[in-house]
Amino acid sequence: MNEEAVKRKYRILQPPCGLHCIKMNDIGVTIGRETIIEHVNLHIHCGKLTVIIGRNGAGKSTLIKAVLGEVRHTGTIEFRDMRDKSIQDLRVGYVPQHLNFGKDTPTSVYDMFASYVSNVPVFLRRTKALRERIRQSLSMFEAQELMDKQLGDLSGGELQRVLLSIACDPVPNLLLLDEPVSGIDRNGMELFYGNINALKKKCDLAMILVSHDLAYVEKYADNVILLDRTVRKEGSPAQVFSSREFHEVFG
Repeated sequence: MNEEAVKRKYRILQPPCGLHCIKMNDIGVTIGRETIIEHVNLHIHCGKLTVIIGRNGAGKSTLIKAVLGEVRHTGTIEFRDMRDKSIQDLRVGYVPQHLNFGKDTPTSVYDMFASYVSNVPVFLRRTKALRERIRQSLSMFEAQELMDKQLGDLSGGELQRVLLSIACDPVPNLLLLDEPVSGIDRNGMELFYGNINALKKKCDLAMILVSHDLAYVEKYADNVILLDRTVRKEGSPAQVFSSREFHEVFG
């Protein structure tokens, strides 16, 4: 990551305080007659990278969708600080596993980014100030050279960096990452986790990542949640990976 860009972007932000949290109380999701997740109770703090692992169909993406409000759920999800006050003007950033668009789409990175951060239709006005804002945001993740490329011409790693830049403009209180590096090569993985690690150190935000890349989880995660319809085990990577529950799920 460009260190100078990090300093410029985050110069007015406070470092992680550890006081903000996301509390999930008895979360359950049922679709038709099938229970996808049930009795999920979690306490996620800012300044930490919390990674959700589990086999396919364990309910990982469903839990992310419940937090986003995209699926109906039972139980409650609270965003609070340690003084038991609701976080005002909560900002949630989200990087999905996939983004569906045609390979021949004429939409550029600039067009997509501008549509998220500007209230003015992209085709009506392009300003130097907006272009500079987008350039600076992209530079946070070494993606500034992609601004004028068409979406269909981006590699998986390039698209992931663009989506991460959008999710962090402005910097959210909570960043949700649903297997965003699926199909990306080793260099892309290293860059992604390096970016996430820098965000964790510089910003006062909580991060929840869904991942199946256990070697990277072991290296970078602060807290690991083993999900198999419900929370089977929670703790440090060492605690979870050495647990009986982990071997039952992945054995």
